[in-house]
Amino acid sequence: MRTEMNRRPPTYFRCCLVIFAVVSALFVSGPALFFKFKKGLKWKGASGCAPCVCHCAPAQSLFQIVPGLANLTITDCGKDDPDLKEEMEKHVVDLLSEELKLQETIGEEHSQHMNITLGEAKRLASQYQGEADKCIIATQTCEGARERAEALITKEKKITSMWEQRALQLGWEGE
Repeated sequence: MRTEMNRRPPTYFRCCLVIFAVVSALFVSGPALFFKFKKGLKWKGASGCAPCVCHCAPAQSLFQIVPGLANLTITDCGKDDPDLKEEMEKHVVDLLSEELKLQETIGEEHSQHMNITLGEAKRLASQYQGEADKCIIATQTCEGARERAEALITKEKKITSMWEQRALQLGWEGE
C-alpha cells in the first residue's frame, strides 16, 4: 500500500505538467493560429468579389517631384534662419577653405596637446632616471660594503684558525 501511494504523486505530477505544457503552448501560439485561420476564411469567401479598379497617377521621378534637388540648390531652404541663410549662400570654394582652416586649427590643437604630453613624459622620465641613478649608487655602496665585510670575515677566520692552532699546540683540548 505504501508503494502505491509513492507511485501516485509522480503520476499526478506528470499529468499536471503535461496539461500545463499544452495550455502554455496554446496560449503562446493560439492567437497566431486564430488570426491565420480567420484570414484563411476571409480569402476563401472573398474569391467571388470583382477585382478592384485603381486609377493611380503614373510614377514620377524624384527630380520631377523636387526640381531643386537636381542642382542641389533649394532657394527656400533656411530663408527664416539668418545663420543657415548665410551658410547656404556661401560658395563651394569658401566652404572648402573654411573646412581646411578648421582642419588646420584642429591639427594645431592636437599638435599642442601632443607637445604638452611629450614634455610631461620627458619630465617624468628625467625624474625616474634620477631615482634610478640614486638606486644604482646605493646598490654600488652596498655591494662595496658587502665585499669589505666579506674580506674582513675571511681575515678574521684566518686569525681565529691561527690562534686555535697555537692553543692546540700549547695543550688546549677544545670544546
